[in-house]
Amino acid sequence: MIGALIGVSMPIFWLGLVLMLIFSLFLRWLPMSGRLTIGVDLDASTQFYILDAVLSRNWTALKDVLWHLTLPAITLSSIPMAIVARMTRSSMLDVLRQDYIKTAKAKGLSEFKVVIKHALRNALIPVVTTIGLQFGILLGGAILTETIFAWPGVGKWMFDAVMKRDYAVIQGGTLFIASAFIVINLIVDVLYAVINPRISVK
Repeated sequence: MIGALIGVSMPIFWLGLVLMLIFSLFLRWLPMSGRLTIGVDLDASTQFYILDAVLSRNWTALKDVLWHLTLPAITLSSIPMAIVARMTRSSMLDVLRQDYIKTAKAKGLSEFKVVIKHALRNALIPVVTTIGLQFGILLGGAILTETIFAWPGVGKWMFDAVMKRDYAVIQGGTLFIASAFIVINLIVDVLYAVINPRISVK
């Protein structure tokens, strides 16, 4: 929970700069920016470098792309993962106090089965809702993350459009992000029925 609290408290742009300072500048473990090291050959037919590396079976390029993706992924996921972790803990503590959990333990079921089969499934409804809502934060945080790490994506594309006052691109990007958010919320609603059969999707 201390780690989750730290993750929620740190702004994305500050965390990105600190990670770059520690792991790229001081320790030199991870690349500072970009998507691929200069000199690594990759047939980027789709421009999705991970997919291109897998399709061409270029495992050296795949390793390099994942190496470049590490810092941006950690930076972007820090706040959503911290919030999901706190929500999961809170929901699990609430479910574990219920009478049916005590009954399952009284029947002699192992702690693992009680927690995973009975408690976790019933605790997932608010967690899934939180994950769906955090998708919007991921889309918003991508603008800062992609700008800091010089990662060409929708966020960087939107940032450049704002700086150039390209209103058509801004409107198109906003429409794309809003559509993606709507689709994610629809998927979350469908997952409710999968997790809890008592909920019907009509």
